[in-house]
Amino acid sequence: MVTRRRFLAGCTAVPFLSYLSLNSAFAATPPSILVMAMQLDNMTSLDPQEGFEATGSEISGNLYQRLVMPNPGNPQEVQGELATDWEVSNDSKTFTFHIDPKAMFSDGSPVTAEDAAFSLQRAVKLDKSPAFIINQFGFTKDNVEQHVTAPDTHTLVINLDQPASESFLLYCLSAPVGSIVQKKAALANQQGNDLGNQWLKLNSAGSGPFELVSWKASESVILKKNPHFPSKNPIKRIIMKHIVDPSAQLLMLQKGDVDIARNLTTEQIRPLLNDSHYHLVQQLVSSVMFLSCNTTNELLKKPQVWQAIKWALDYDSIQQNIVPMTHKVHQSFLPRGFPSALADTPFHLDVTKAKALLAEAGYPDGFEITLDHYSPQPYPDIAQAVQTQLGAIGIKVKLIAAENRQVLTKMRARQHQLAMTVWGADYFDPNSNTEAFCVNTDNSDGARNRTLAWRCGWSDAKFNEMTEQALHETDPAKRIALYETIQREHREHSPFVMMMQEQMNIASGKNVSGIQMSVLRKSPYQLVKKA
Repeated sequence: MVTRRRFLAGCTAVPFLSYLSLNSAFAATPPSILVMAMQLDNMTSLDPQEGFEATGSEISGNLYQRLVMPNPGNPQEVQGELATDWEVSNDSKTFTFHIDPKAMFSDGSPVTAEDAAFSLQRAVKLDKSPAFIINQFGFTKDNVEQHVTAPDTHTLVINLDQPASESFLLYCLSAPVGSIVQKKAALANQQGNDLGNQWLKLNSAGSGPFELVSWKASESVILKKNPHFPSKNPIKRIIMKHIVDPSAQLLMLQKGDVDIARNLTTEQIRPLLNDSHYHLVQQLVSSVMFLSCNTTNELLKKPQVWQAIKWALDYDSIQQNIVPMTHKVHQSFLPRGFPSALADTPFHLDVTKAKALLAEAGYPDGFEITLDHYSPQPYPDIAQAVQTQLGAIGIKVKLIAAENRQVLTKMRARQHQLAMTVWGADYFDPNSNTEAFCVNTDNSDGARNRTLAWRCGWSDAKFNEMTEQALHETDPAKRIALYETIQREHREHSPFVMMMQEQMNIASGKNVSGIQMSVLRKSPYQLVKKA
């Protein structure tokens, strides 16, 4: 067995959103309190083994730690967080992690290997949306306790039936679902057999730099400093305010009511570009915007319809006229910055071709359909553009705007027709998005792994097989080539219309400095300093 404290993956990368370094203060907010204006409706739960949205995962990353995490300065390198080091058996089936004996939960209790084993077992037993990240190693509710064990206080052992790539296992464990929850607290607040799920939706039991004070849906999130976390951070409290209107976010930033504005659109960003009173950090992140065609709907079953929609959209016009500073045209499910991501954009506006495809599908006069989308800007403006452009080929679209969580809940129940949503990668490996967009081996309503493909009622044996082949390919160059092939095939033959990749903008006053971001949108940030 080889002992490791960090693992260097064999691919290049762009750093992910890792931390905010905060310096001096002139805003109205006290130095010990950080206030952010942001859209908080992208959350359904703060239980890290259930929550699966970008904003909730970001917050959970400040409440919990994981065994390992990508290095903030170099995400090719996986390093220990709660694990001081680990060993991998020669047959790549046994992974042994050593838990930091100094790590403590927010109540002062030590973090143990039993807590770590409980948390990974809990992810499998709860079987919520992110469970497939852990389940793909062969774990089930019936066998996970035998495969994930804690032989002593500081040793966690993961035994697999089949060998696994070290890099792939580590990246999966670095996903939010791999967060370590305090077993004692979860079970003390258990309702029935829910392993503390209902309680942890609105409470925290972690060892991260902060603990949860309150979350009021579509209103606010308040965190306070974990006194047992080893940090010299002077920030004692973080207040996140749900401010839907980007103009209101900018006004609050200008008045000094908030330190950071998180959801500014092009209209608000432009005046900040050359204003010396503000910092503006911009970075392409892993959030990709796309349309989903629910193939359980009779009108959306045929591939010609999917193709027609893809050729009916004027991607460049939408980007240039609506979101020139917040999004880039992107037509593959892997975001730029990930290994093997494709940057070419083969689809463009071709009304004649789109109409011919609709006629081939049996709809020469088009049809009527609904489109669910998020209510905050810029989504309504983009949805209206989509409505107009699809109307030009005969598809009459009724727009349905709702809060982020409402749109996601509807999709997860396969109750949408067309939906415009956003997806962020869960871990730094091509399989993260490939699994979500391509794999659906059980299309029944009771399926265990409810991927994006499942949500659209779409299952294609070829894509299931190609994804499996790419996942287990050991030659790095061949693996990259396989993922490139999958993306090309997917954009031609899937019910997903990939449209844009987000360029995240974080605006702050001069009291905030050193903001660092990168491609992995769901990664946690750590607030290092605010003087």
